[in-house]
Amino acid sequence: MIGIAILGYGVVGSGVAEVCQMNQAVISQRAGQALEVRHILDIRTFPGDPFVDKITNDKDKIMHDPLVSVVVETIGGVKIAYELTKQALRSGKHVVTSNKELVATHGPELMRLAAEHEVSYLFEASVGGGIPIVRPLHKCLAANVITSITGVLNGTTNYVMTRMGSSEIDFDEALSEAKAKGYAEQDPTADIEGHDACRKIAILGSITLGQFIDSQQIYCEGISKIRVADMRYAADLNCKIKLLGQLKMNSEGKAEIIVAPMLVPGQHPLAMADDVFNAIMVEGNALGEAMFYGRGAGKM
Repeated sequence: MIGIAILGYGVVGSGVAEVCQMNQAVISQRAGQALEVRHILDIRTFPGDPFVDKITNDKDKIMHDPLVSVVVETIGGVKIAYELTKQALRSGKHVVTSNKELVATHGPELMRLAAEHEVSYLFEASVGGGIPIVRPLHKCLAANVITSITGVLNGTTNYVMTRMGSSEIDFDEALSEAKAKGYAEQDPTADIEGHDACRKIAILGSITLGQFIDSQQIYCEGISKIRVADMRYAADLNCKIKLLGQLKMNSEGKAEIIVAPMLVPGQHPLAMADDVFNAIMVEGNALGEAMFYGRGAGKM
């Protein structure tokens, strides 16, 4: 039996619990062992929730449970999540996370800590939501020299700009819609100012280059100044405006990295990613171009 504990019962954490229950049979078959959600850590209570009997506010109950071998961290941020991740790794538990801020800030340290305790620190979900991109970059494309990575990496901003372009509603109205649908946080600063996409391209860049890239050193511009008139001008040019994270290797073999709104030709594969979908184009010197596409926001 594989016992798992989920840290944080928000949108992502509750989605993890639902997937584990919904697909328990097939997951257990593929893993070769039965899967059980044993604990869910949250300071809130959830009366009537299907997992109410699993919810606890006692972190030690999780850390000291010998049947929990995998901890899923979906708290977000770099404070409590950082401390709990370290504690879980030191307790000999594998940690799986969707926390791009934590990975972008403390990833190398946490991977070293995991290695010291002979467990894994896995962060596939920290970039692109459910899209597999971290492992393909690290494993499947290892025989390629990666020459560029360009991606629509944030579902919230993509939804906002899709609505501004297709329905010609202004930025504030589109953002309010995103909040109402659960695509945007009540404080959406990290999304709309590009910080979220910046952390993600830093993670992908670190994997590609084999060295830590500090996201705070990357030029970053968000979408808060984009207006409907800009979307019209883009349409007149048969283009769309997308917030892109981009890494390109220059002629000197150095990486140039940027996050900013850019014009994308209407027939380009990245232009096809609308609403909350993410798309990541990777170019290798042997493979050429490959694109990874799927939902980048939402519970599941």
